[in-house]
Amino acid sequence: MPEPASFPYSPSYEQACDRLIAMCNGDARSTIKALILANEYLEIELSELRTKASHLGVSARQARARRDRA
Repeated sequence: MPEPASFPYSPSYEQACDRLIAMCNGDARSTIKALILANEYLEIELSELRTKASHLGVSARQARARRDRA
């Protein structure tokens, strides 16, 4: 059986968990749903940032190619 993943312990993680659970009135299901929603938002934001970075990279390569041809 594989070992469970270990995460670095941080008191701030414990505090953040406690705050999130309290914000969800102690309801575990609501807390998990909030975390899933936050994760989906961050995944979308990361995807948008990767797209922008890719476009910037293409623009930079095109500008460099134009400059090298001149």
